[in-house]
Amino acid sequence: MNIKDSINTIKNIGEKREKLLNRLGIFTIYDLLTYYPRDYDDRSNVLNISDITEEGIYTFYAQISGTVSNLKRGFKTLTKVPLKDSTGEITALFYNQPYLKSTFLPFELYIFTGKVVFSGKKKEIQNPEYEKVTEKDIVSGGRIVPVYSLTNGVNQKFLRTLILNVLSHTENEIKEFIPKEIKENYFLCDRSFAISNIHYPKSNDDFFIARRRLVFEELLIFQTCLLGIKENIDTNLKGFVIKDFSCVKDFLKQIPFDPTNAQKRVIKEIKKDISSGKVMNRLVQGDVGSGKTFVAMLLAFVAINNGYQVSLMAPTEVLAKQHFDSFSNVFEKFGIKTALLTGSQKKKEKDEIYENIKSGFVKMVIGTHAVIQEGVKFSNLGLVITDEQHRFGVRQRLKLSEKGENPHILVMTATPIPRTLALILYGDLDISIIDELPPGRQKIDTLCVDSSYHERIYTFIKKEIDKGRQIYIVCPMVSESDKLELKSVTEYGETLKNDVFNNYNVEFVYGKMKPKEKQEVMERFSKGETHILISTTVIEVGINVPNATVMLIENAERFGLAQLHQLRGRIGRGSEKSYCILICDSKNKVAKQRMEVMKKSDDGFYISEKDLMLRGPGDFFGTKQHGLPELKIANLYKDTDILKETREAALDILNMKDTKTINAKFFDEILKYFDGNVGL
Repeated sequence: MNIKDSINTIKNIGEKREKLLNRLGIFTIYDLLTYYPRDYDDRSNVLNISDITEEGIYTFYAQISGTVSNLKRGFKTLTKVPLKDSTGEITALFYNQPYLKSTFLPFELYIFTGKVVFSGKKKEIQNPEYEKVTEKDIVSGGRIVPVYSLTNGVNQKFLRTLILNVLSHTENEIKEFIPKEIKENYFLCDRSFAISNIHYPKSNDDFFIARRRLVFEELLIFQTCLLGIKENIDTNLKGFVIKDFSCVKDFLKQIPFDPTNAQKRVIKEIKKDISSGKVMNRLVQGDVGSGKTFVAMLLAFVAINNGYQVSLMAPTEVLAKQHFDSFSNVFEKFGIKTALLTGSQKKKEKDEIYENIKSGFVKMVIGTHAVIQEGVKFSNLGLVITDEQHRFGVRQRLKLSEKGENPHILVMTATPIPRTLALILYGDLDISIIDELPPGRQKIDTLCVDSSYHERIYTFIKKEIDKGRQIYIVCPMVSESDKLELKSVTEYGETLKNDVFNNYNVEFVYGKMKPKEKQEVMERFSKGETHILISTTVIEVGINVPNATVMLIENAERFGLAQLHQLRGRIGRGSEKSYCILICDSKNKVAKQRMEVMKKSDDGFYISEKDLMLRGPGDFFGTKQHGLPELKIANLYKDTDILKETREAALDILNMKDTKTINAKFFDEILKYFDGNVGL
C-alpha cells in the first residue's frame, strides 16, 4: 500500500465512500493517516457488569444471553438486547434500529460502551457503541479511542476501522524527514511511531510523545518556510537606498498633530531599514486609531521624494477609497499625483491609469487587488504597502513586490495579533508595534445586555441622534436563517427603518452589495446625511466617521473578540462620549467570559490573547489564510513552548542547509506548502 495512492485503492472504498471522505479533505492514503483525531475517549478501564453500581458511562464485555426483541412505542421502535458476563446481567436498549434484531445472535461476545441507568434493580445501557469481539483489533473499546470530525454518511466506527487497517499496512511507508540532528536535539520520536500513536495511543505517555512530535514538525515547516523567505530577502536582495530625509520637515508642517513617541520609534526602525541597502520587509502592528496610516504616508512621501513610486493595496474598495482621500489631500499640496485603482472601474479609466503609472506620471497608486493585475506596470516602484495584511497572505504580497525591482515592503494591520500567532503569520517579517494611542482619543463605555433591553437602547439611540450624532448597528448575517435566530441586516433593518426609527434616515450596507452602491451608502453616512447605518462587518476596518458615537452589536457572541474590538474602534473618534452596546442572549460560559473581556479592557493585544485562548487559532480571523495552510494539530495558544523551539530549530536548519547534514526530504516536504516557491 503506497501512501501517495488515492483512497479508492483501499478495499471496500467505492465511489460513494470516496466522495464522503473527500468532503473531509481526505483524497489520498497519506491524507487519511494525517487526519488527526479532534478528541479521545479513554475506554481502557473495562469493568465487570457487577462492578457497575451507579449511573454513568462504562465499558464492559458481554455475551448476548437471550432473544432480541423489537417493541413498538408509538412511532418509535425499541430494541431490547439481553446481555450477561460471568458476574451479572444488563439490558442494552436501542431506539429506531429494528435491524439489530438480526445482527445480535445468542452467545456472541461484544464489547459495549455507553450510559448505564437503573430501572428499579435492573441495569440498562442506552444506545451503546458496540463491537463484535474477534481475532482482529478492537477499535472502539478496551483502549484509548480516537474521536474524529465527521460528515453526514461517515461514522466514528467506520473511520476508526479504516484508519487502523491502513496503519497496519503502511508502517514502513511513513518516512522520516526531520534532519537527524534536529530530531535528537529536541528529543523527537520517530514519525511512524507518532502517526500510529496519535490515532491509537497505547498509553497517555505515548499520546503526549506522539503529539509533541507532530506539533513540532507542523510548526517547524511553517517557521522554516517563512524564515527562509526572510533570509532570502535579507541576504540576497539588495534594496533601494533611501538616505535623503530632508523632506520630512515639510511633510510634518502639513500634519495638524505631533507624532506620538511610539510612532517616532517605528519611523526610526523604518528609516534604518530603508537606508541599509537591504530590502525592508516590516510589519507595523497597531491598535485601532494608533496612527499607522500616518507612518505609511510619511514613508511614502519620503520614497517619492527620493525618486520612487509607491503602491498601497487595501482589502476593500471602501478602505482603498478612504486611503486615497487621505493621501491625495496631503500629497496634492506637494504636486504629487495619486491614483485610485479598483476592480469596479471601467476599462477606459483603468487603461488611462495604467499608462500614467507606466510613464511614472503617477507617483502614488492606491487600490484593491486590482494593483496586482498583469496590466499594472510601474516605472520605478520602490515601496509596497499592504493594509490589513492577514486578508491577503504571503503569495499576494510577493506578487505585488514583483511589480518592481526588489521594492521595500511595509505591511500594516489594525488587528492586534498575539505574538505567538504573529510568528506564524509574519515569520518572514520584522515586526514594529505602535503601542500608544494619540492624545485626545475618547474612552468608550462598553455595556453587555440581553435582548430585553432593546426598547431602552432604541430610546437612548434617538436621544443621541437628536443631539446630532450618528449610529452604527451591526448584525452577523444578511438574511434570516431558519436554523439560527440571528438578527439580519435586511429583515431586522427594515423593521427598524419602518417601525422604530421611521423619523430618521436609516440605510443598510453588506458585503454582497455592488461596490458602487456600497460606496455611495458609506459616503452618505460619512457626510452625515444618514443617521443610522445598519451593517454586517464590512465596516470593521477603515471607516472613519468622527460623528458616530454609538455602536450597537446584535448577537455579539457570534463575533470574535478581535472583531468586536475592531468594530468598537469605529466610534470614539470625535470629541463626544461614545458607547458600545453588545447584545448577547447566550448562556454559554465561554460567551459570557468573552463579553466580560470586552467590558473590562480596551487593550487590543490583551483582547487578542484572550480571543486566542477562548476561541482557538482556527477562528481567530474567521477566514482561512490565503497562502498559509491550516494547522492540523498544533494549537498556537497551548503550544507556545514548542513554537519557540521550532523557531530555533528552523534557524539551525537554514544554517545547515548547504552542508551534507541536511535531510533533503525535509525541504521536499516544506516546498509543498508554497508550491515550490519559498526562496529556499
